[in-house]
Amino acid sequence: MNVATIFFLPFRRSVGWKELQQRGWSIPALAWLVVLPMSLLPPIMLYYAGTHYGDAFMAGFGDRQWRFITTILFLAELLTFFVMGWLIHSVVNSGEMSINYHDAYLIAAMAPLPLWSSSLVLLIPSLLINALAALVAMALSCSLIYHGLQGLCQRGENDIVAMSTTYTVMAAGVMAWGVLMAIVWAY
Repeated sequence: MNVATIFFLPFRRSVGWKELQQRGWSIPALAWLVVLPMSLLPPIMLYYAGTHYGDAFMAGFGDRQWRFITTILFLAELLTFFVMGWLIHSVVNSGEMSINYHDAYLIAAMAPLPLWSSSLVLLIPSLLINALAALVAMALSCSLIYHGLQGLCQRGENDIVAMSTTYTVMAAGVMAWGVLMAIVWAY
């Protein structure tokens, strides 16, 4: 699989998803090879922004305990992967569609890629640019879930069912993201 195929994942259900599925990566392999390295990116970038920009980024930003915050954020991201895989499997299999655990965790590993990547924008000390990057990343994550469900589910070609399932999964994902951000801002 090439990098261009990965860039098409949020936009097409037929391109890339079946190829990823056929690779047959185990859930531990997804966790070690995709989730672990990519989930390190936001804590590292947040630590960098917090220790280098300080209050120039946002009032009170420099006075936080960044080592503690970023460690908790990293652990919470890892936990979120496992919870989201289980949630995708449970929600999809309760309706007209069906998905196995492997494919549910494949979607759970691919969906946050834009969010993790958007943390690179923390190299720019602008709250507005970072907020916009996070919103675009959230939209791409929603699209990844939607097209992943369309491409990997065994039955039910109904787009309405896929949209409804995506809505449910993303609602839980946004709540998890909100909890992660609350952790960051609480400390």
